[in-house]
Amino acid sequence: MKSGRSTGMRLRIPKSVAFFFAPLMILLGSVAAYAQEGAQFIPIPVLQFGLGVAESPRDVATTLQILALLTVLSVAPGIILMMTCFTRILIVLGFVQRAIGLQQTPPSQVIVSLALFLTLFIMAPTWNKIYDNALSPYLAGTVNSAQAWEGTINPIREFLFKFTRQEELSLMVTMSKMEQPRNTDEVPTRVLLPAFVLSELKTAFQMGVVIFIPFIIVDMIVASVLLAMGMMMLPPMMISLPFKIMLFVMADGWNLVVTSLLRSFA
Repeated sequence: MKSGRSTGMRLRIPKSVAFFFAPLMILLGSVAAYAQEGAQFIPIPVLQFGLGVAESPRDVATTLQILALLTVLSVAPGIILMMTCFTRILIVLGFVQRAIGLQQTPPSQVIVSLALFLTLFIMAPTWNKIYDNALSPYLAGTVNSAQAWEGTINPIREFLFKFTRQEELSLMVTMSKMEQPRNTDEVPTRVLLPAFVLSELKTAFQMGVVIFIPFIIVDMIVASVLLAMGMMMLPPMMISLPFKIMLFVMADGWNLVVTSLLRSFA
């Protein structure tokens, strides 16, 4: 036994664990020092809310404007998504999931994330126009707010008109009881938006029916084979599910679905 060396066992902590716990230990030590010594090197913010009496009509108007802004911000994400291709993509991907028979695979978070990324990819040209014609000049101070709004809404209306069916647009114009517009400039945005959403729903369901057809054929074939073999107590879905997954994988289904979605917005 060599001298000068301890025979006891040493506990070695991995570097990754040490790097993870080091900031936490430093933070806890600082908080402890602040609590014990009353040091002032860690400022703790205080959040306060208060209600007061309006002293002038301008105060009331400002309060109402803040409430209106908060209301608009709460529904703004949904409004923005409904003005893009997100609706069609999400519905079609949902049809794919249900046609295969997988209720939780892939998870809903993955489906929604894929729909968002495809929406960003498809809407990039429109948003680039908005940035070049509205946001960038407005931040530079070369245009006012009204001109910036025009530069924002015009590319969006161009996209909406491109993928809005004539039947849905005529329906919304008729239901709004307005005069027949002579061109697209006379169609209000409040009429164009619901017509676009209806068109997207119709297109998405049409694509979903096409997606369902091959999987329904697989279910019918499996059910017929089981019936011919006398296995009436065996659920056909239990047998057809692996075959549908194999068919989807061999046909490179995700590539076909995403390609069809991208080409539908070309």
